[in-house]
Amino acid sequence: MPMLRDDFLWGGAVAANQLEGGWDADGKGPSVPDMCTNGTHTEPKWITTEIRKDRLYPSHEAIDFYHRYEDDIALFGEMGFKVFRTSINWTRIFPNGDDAEPNEAGLAFYDRVFDACKKHGIEPLVTLSHYELPYSLVERYNGWASRELIGFFENYCRTVFARYEGKVKY
Repeated sequence: MPMLRDDFLWGGAVAANQLEGGWDADGKGPSVPDMCTNGTHTEPKWITTEIRKDRLYPSHEAIDFYHRYEDDIALFGEMGFKVFRTSINWTRIFPNGDDAEPNEAGLAFYDRVFDACKKHGIEPLVTLSHYELPYSLVERYNGWASRELIGFFENYCRTVFARYEGKVKY
């Protein structure tokens, strides 16, 4: 029976907007997924321009990884995961997408997540953007239709590359 190589990275993959919750915690700004409601077999998903009290927005709470990441990562370790692929939510780092300075609370959250991964022998693997475009950039620049977003994304990338250089290999 063939065996996996010792360097095979067994693990799981998620996206920040799918599991974090804490959609407006610690200075995070709204992203495009935060404006998307749930849908059912009888009712379509809505994309709203403002948060409506009569609608459910799944990303707002999700599984509340934002507050439960330590326990969740410990469970990943118990399952034998060697890698955890997640995205960094742009609006947790730059709430409006084009802010002059990053949100330290957002950067510190991912520091804690990556430290918890290392504690359990799990290598973090980061996707820079998994549909977490800041909604403010949609309102002010028409999203990716504007070339101005390239510079904002580059700034976000430089910020997370510098911050997590010693913590994230992939």
